[in-house]
Amino acid sequence: MASTLQPAKVLLLAVHFAQHADIDSLSTLTSTYTSIIHDELLLRILLTHLPETVGPAAYVGFLQEVVDDTFESCKLVDLDVSPVNSIDDNESGERARNLHLLPLVCPNSSDFAQGDALSRFLFLRTHQMEEETGMLAQLLELLVPFLRHNPSIHKWAMSTVLPYVRKGLQYPPGTSAAYSLLDFEKLPDHQAVEFLLSPTGSLTQPGENMDCILRSIVGPWIYDTNRWDESSNSGETSRVFCPGWQRVREWLLSQATLSWRVAIQAIECWKGPEDVEFVNEIGLDLPAAHKDYLKQTYATTVLACVYSIPEASSECLSRIHSILTNLRSFLGLDSSTKSLEETMQVLPDLSDTNVSAFRGDRVATYMRNDLLGHNNPLTRPTADATKLVLALTQSAYILTLFGSPSSLKRAGDLTFLRDVKDQKSEASKLMRAIAGQVSKEGDDFLLQARSFLLWLRDWGHGTAGKPIAGVVTAGTFGSLSREYIEREFLMLLLSKERYKLARRLYDEGGVARLPAEVVRESVYRSALSAFDNATNPSRSRGGLKKCDDIIHSLPSTVGDSLPETRRIVALLKATHALSDYRLALKQGEPFKPVVLRVHSDPILIIEKVLEQNARAYTRLQEFLEMGMNMVQAGLPAYCKLESSTMTGLTSELNLAADVAERRITAMCIEAALKEDDFETAYSYVASRLSTQNTEDSNISPWPLMDEWSWKAALQAGQYIRTEYSQQPTHLGTASGNLEIRHLEQRIECLATSLRAAPTRQLQEILKSFRRCEEQLDSAIKEEAANEMTWDEESNADNVPGAFRRPGDVEKQYSARNMTISAAAQTEEAPMSLFDLSRATARAAQRNLTAIPSLQTVSRGDDTHPTDHERGPLSLIRKRDQLRQAATGTLVSGVGWLIGANAGQNKGSA
Repeated sequence: MASTLQPAKVLLLAVHFAQHADIDSLSTLTSTYTSIIHDELLLRILLTHLPETVGPAAYVGFLQEVVDDTFESCKLVDLDVSPVNSIDDNESGERARNLHLLPLVCPNSSDFAQGDALSRFLFLRTHQMEEETGMLAQLLELLVPFLRHNPSIHKWAMSTVLPYVRKGLQYPPGTSAAYSLLDFEKLPDHQAVEFLLSPTGSLTQPGENMDCILRSIVGPWIYDTNRWDESSNSGETSRVFCPGWQRVREWLLSQATLSWRVAIQAIECWKGPEDVEFVNEIGLDLPAAHKDYLKQTYATTVLACVYSIPEASSECLSRIHSILTNLRSFLGLDSSTKSLEETMQVLPDLSDTNVSAFRGDRVATYMRNDLLGHNNPLTRPTADATKLVLALTQSAYILTLFGSPSSLKRAGDLTFLRDVKDQKSEASKLMRAIAGQVSKEGDDFLLQARSFLLWLRDWGHGTAGKPIAGVVTAGTFGSLSREYIEREFLMLLLSKERYKLARRLYDEGGVARLPAEVVRESVYRSALSAFDNATNPSRSRGGLKKCDDIIHSLPSTVGDSLPETRRIVALLKATHALSDYRLALKQGEPFKPVVLRVHSDPILIIEKVLEQNARAYTRLQEFLEMGMNMVQAGLPAYCKLESSTMTGLTSELNLAADVAERRITAMCIEAALKEDDFETAYSYVASRLSTQNTEDSNISPWPLMDEWSWKAALQAGQYIRTEYSQQPTHLGTASGNLEIRHLEQRIECLATSLRAAPTRQLQEILKSFRRCEEQLDSAIKEEAANEMTWDEESNADNVPGAFRRPGDVEKQYSARNMTISAAAQTEEAPMSLFDLSRATARAAQRNLTAIPSLQTVSRGDDTHPTDHERGPLSLIRKRDQLRQAATGTLVSGVGWLIGANAGQNKGSA
């Protein structure tokens, strides 16, 4: 029967077996009629009629037999030739001519265009299966057995089909890839990379398996040498360049900015372009120049990603440090594998880092621009560049660890720009963060913080003092002096009340870490800061207690005898004195100590105390001490003086103390009068104001006009008793008549005001003085009349057994009446215009003469007694003494105008 099969029927039978996937029968037929069904014809029949749904496992063995020509001998009787038995020879020939078998022709652009028939069949069959069925997993089953058959098949299967299949298998079921295999091959390199790296919509989180994508998809794709250029067009010095790999680098860099976890996870788990996963360990290889290019550019990409990561967390920085140590090991620069935490336990010495090589106007911009460029000094894979980025990572870690989160880029800005203001701001921020973490137990944390702060300045060099001109100090705080760091740390210790540690580091014997004057300045600043932040004026608790403790925390350096120490102590005393009173400067806002220090006129605060605390004026001595402490504290307790009027600091302080005393006394007098306590006000006028001397020609002219004393005395002199006025507790030698006693006290207050008032105010005071004197005369007359009435009622004639002496009684009353009448006539005499002019002249002369002229009047009175004084019944009343004291000064001062001395005037009167 075998001899009866014609070639046309053999061909039709082969097609029948192919259509029904009867590979065994086809193999028998082919082995029997090898002369008719040659290899290329057989492959065309399979390509055309073998169903795409047939798995490659069913016919791969048959293809290998065809290639190797190792068909087993079979008997034709085993074949079922029934499909062609009923066809005659002419019809079979006609059908054979109309089979239209697909040709084994590949695109001219592919490596298979001139290949053998099997290679072309595999290429075409692979595309056919992918387009018709989408069974991506079976593509590799078809190709892998023939990888060694042809290098083109090997390279194409590993660098194109394998990435495409693996990418397609990542899509969820029912979802197809955006490109077919044929379209994928035609994509430009950058689009192909974007497709391979694009999200697939899988259930896994984006970026979780990015290292797998780089290793098993992108990596094999890069190993196709057809995707490499022999000359660079991007400024690289290497003679080779891979546009697709460049796009991968750009993608990694963008991920570092957008999603640092994705970039770090990819770099951590992927060891670079050499870490590629092929199939069955049958991979591809690249020339040495290509490998060296990939190694250098991969290292540059890692450094670029590190600089681009904006995250400022301990986790991120720790993982960056791990990446950098692995990179240095990858480049053969270091073999250390310590974690960041282990490295920072013993601060490394990175001071030999050649930071000067990275100085310049453009270095800071290199962290943001052209990170992948070959000429970027920060990302060039050299020993200095990798050591520098390690130092920056550790600096950022320290800043973040102690509460000032900083990215590596932020640490780079501080290091490269060397902006003193910026570094001081960051150092202050770090100090505050450290202060917020200080616990009450142990000093280990603070000592570690100090070590880290000093390390940030010089990266372990340990140089003292300020940076030397021309020498670049390597460090994130390289522009700051060691003295600045130590000073700020001392203030941190004082602010957190760690006085014992502060004494051990900066006050006790041993290495002088700071000059004494710097220590004092820091202590004073810390003390005043605690004072300003206090909310309670009591010195025994809160901020004032802290201020007091700070002042005495370093006794060896900051002694109690220092002027600034005494000033702060005086400030504390003045503030503490206010704690005994209720005080609110604004409605609903309690008094805070800082108000006293910044107030333009702190003496006014005492006035507020007097207003808000009943009978506080009785504690005049306390307020005077308070005012003295304000002066000693250097507070502006008086109006600013012209420098030309002062002879030195001592004179200024003395003047301030005198002004404060006068103002406070006047305030207490006014407060007493507001509370109708005239007796206390009078006692202050008599004991405080009457004894003040406003001028002393032997020392210096008084540089300020006393606007307080005379006004207080005038207010006291103008006070009129009411039913609410407090009664005197004792009368002493004063009149028993309270009204007369009150008027006499008022006249005395007015006399004191006359002595202290400026010239322009004399007329007003004299008016008050005259009105008060008139009221006193009226009261005296009334009292005399009452006495006369009483005497008449108690006449001796009305007393049984008494003797009548009418002569003596009439003489006595006659003398008294004559005295009263004379006094009335003298005081009620009309004043002429010339007399008024002379009175005005007397007032004008008052400020040109010395107050001690009162003594002249007194001596004149003693020398020229009047007839009334010689009388047995006449006495000089206190009212007359005060009037003579007030007017005698005027008379004696302008005697040349009046034409008579004080004694003569008195005699004429």
